[in-house]
Amino acid sequence: MGPRRALWLLLTLPDVLWGQTLSPPSMQPAMQSFQGDQPMQFQGEWFVLGLASNTFRKEHKALLGPFTTTYEPRDTGGFTVSNAMTRGRHCKSWFYVMIPGSQAGQFTVDHGPGADREEIRVVDSDYTGFALVLSHRLTSHLTVIRVSLLGRSWMLPSGTMDKFMCLGRTQGLSETNIAFPDLPGWRPQPGAC
Repeated sequence: MGPRRALWLLLTLPDVLWGQTLSPPSMQPAMQSFQGDQPMQFQGEWFVLGLASNTFRKEHKALLGPFTTTYEPRDTGGFTVSNAMTRGRHCKSWFYVMIPGSQAGQFTVDHGPGADREEIRVVDSDYTGFALVLSHRLTSHLTVIRVSLLGRSWMLPSGTMDKFMCLGRTQGLSETNIAFPDLPGWRPQPGAC
């Protein structure tokens, strides 16, 4: 191997390995203090300010427009989740039901009979400014990982973006797997993880 190839390999290997996982990463624990018994804390409208997924690639970044997700508590526990995104002149909307799991902040999603199994966990939230939500959806071919950065407004508490990036990394995701609407003025803080 020539010196140029060795140098190229040395410089690119960390980036290649950063986004790779040999086995699906374990689910991050749900927030210990999640107010599952008081859904008023988490309910309501959130802006989806960032998404990270092992199914995203660089070409998908331009597809993420700002959208909202609304959590409405159900009488039987959990939430009905409604999403709305503007695409051109059309509004796309979809919803699903989150059924409470064995721990506070842990849910399964009811996608209907015969659908893929999905587990969702609220990993971190202050209820008034931000929330980090992690999803693992088991398909017949792979585990689809999604990390959502939610905000009550476009202004996030200090350090929230770094928490989002770090959670993505713990799930084996790289910067190429992240898409978020234009948020001017934000830069990752070195050494934040």
